[in-house]
Amino acid sequence: MNEPTKHRVAESEVDRALAAWGATDRDDPFPLFAAVQRRGAVQAVTLADGHAAWLVTGAAEVRSALNDTRLSKNMHAAFAADGAVVAEGLPGPALAHHMLAVDPPDHTRLRRLVAGAFTTRRVEDLRPHVQEIVDELLDRIVERGPHSAVDLVADFAFPMPFAVICELLGVPLDDRAPFGAALTTLLTPTTSAEEDARARVASATVVSMLEQLVTGKQTDPGDDLVTALIAARDGDERLTQPELLSTIFQLIVAGHDTTATLIGNAVVALLTHPEQLARLQADPALIGDAIEEVLRFDGPVPHATFRYTIEPVELGGTVIPAGAQVIVNLAAANRDPQLNDEPDRFDMGRAEIHHLAFGHGIHFCLGARLARMEGIAAIATLVRRFPDLRLAVRPDALHWGHGDGLVLRGLSELPVVPGPARTRLDPIPVGA
Repeated sequence: MNEPTKHRVAESEVDRALAAWGATDRDDPFPLFAAVQRRGAVQAVTLADGHAAWLVTGAAEVRSALNDTRLSKNMHAAFAADGAVVAEGLPGPALAHHMLAVDPPDHTRLRRLVAGAFTTRRVEDLRPHVQEIVDELLDRIVERGPHSAVDLVADFAFPMPFAVICELLGVPLDDRAPFGAALTTLLTPTTSAEEDARARVASATVVSMLEQLVTGKQTDPGDDLVTALIAARDGDERLTQPELLSTIFQLIVAGHDTTATLIGNAVVALLTHPEQLARLQADPALIGDAIEEVLRFDGPVPHATFRYTIEPVELGGTVIPAGAQVIVNLAAANRDPQLNDEPDRFDMGRAEIHHLAFGHGIHFCLGARLARMEGIAAIATLVRRFPDLRLAVRPDALHWGHGDGLVLRGLSELPVVPGPARTRLDPIPVGA
């Protein structure tokens, strides 16, 4: 786990994985991704839910697929296909009117209306507040003592970006705990009828709380992103109510769950590569390179969001027929030897770090600047305040059980022992 691949996966294991893609080992999927990639950059697969799809793993093919207009993201058209393309998941079509579920010209209009919230200036204005959130959360860990085991997911990696996105959106303080609990339940994979029922209740709670949030901001606007989205105009165009709710939901999920996973994966990568951690602690200005290498080596989004072909598309010498779901494997592409030398080695000192962790083309992650800034603040502060931070369990006892099975892959918990703490330090002066 998180070490250079030492074995080649058996062909029979590849066959089983391709017959139920998304149900494979999530703790260390990289040897399998490499084995599939060696078999061919584009492969026919059956998803764990039984739907047929095509899997793209080669870096060149992934980059091409991400920027091909013949690969539609129109989720509503896919839902309308009687389940032939994709099964409807939670929270369902009501919140599928955001940028990641539509094509141009709707995508162009929505992105233009939302983009103003993620300018360099707005992100930089958030930096001092993000640092304060980081410091306060780490202060609580300090209070528990240097030898107490801490779940860094529950106590830091999750609440830090969640607090930031709630602050950005203007979610009232009293609503944040129940909202976070409902989101966690909604985003946790279900394996039983009972868990599915809980997820549906959580989904309804999330939708209801978003509706209440928008209603509250319409009557009592504030200096926050929801108020800005309500007021957003592009000529005579504005966000419809379904688009507004969907966009807020997308920003919350993309703005906290992926960043929480980035933080957790960064900590694991550094603690299981002590020479790299020592290098970062000796030269804190390397934090930007460290975050980029984590994004490449073990990014939070192993597979890009939903796409399907609206006409036949040739990728890597394979013709994918029209009406087929396409699974774009970002994690495999980031470890493609054609993109990076020695791709299974974690090395923040690479001359160039190439990755597609934020996507490519018109759907490149709008919040990439914010995610980088949060990751830098979190990891830079953590490793400086706790120079003796260590895992409380063996690395092979860690489990990536949080997420939806394809798009999101996060640690379910991260037990660490913080060790003696330093007092608050001035943040590293590094750009977003």
